[in-house]
Amino acid sequence: MRIHHVALRTSDVPRLEAFYAGILGLRVIRRDGTRSVWLDAAGAILMVEERSDAEPGVPPGSRDLLAFDVAGEDCVQCMNRLEKANLSVESRTLHTVYLRDPDGRRIGLSVYPALLAQHHV
Repeated sequence: MRIHHVALRTSDVPRLEAFYAGILGLRVIRRDGTRSVWLDAAGAILMVEERSDAEPGVPPGSRDLLAFDVAGEDCVQCMNRLEKANLSVESRTLHTVYLRDPDGRRIGLSVYPALLAQHHV
């Protein structure tokens, strides 16, 4: 079993698209005006959808996490785009960089599985 899609609800679809496509480099595969955009996350679909005013936003300081498996060079490129956009890293571990998307969701850029495969652990 693998993840088919993740749907993120937002009050600003273009702003989240700019982050996930522009900063993280996910490719747009479908768009419904400014109401939704679907992005390819290595075969899983990241749906960014407009939320209604009645829906709650992301709770401040949420520890929920959406982590992406990022190859070493891709991670370096993401970090360079983050720096150019003046976006800060919240924390780091040996294998993962943590940041927040524009809505405040906790995002991880992780190289951990790749390191496991290299070391045959």
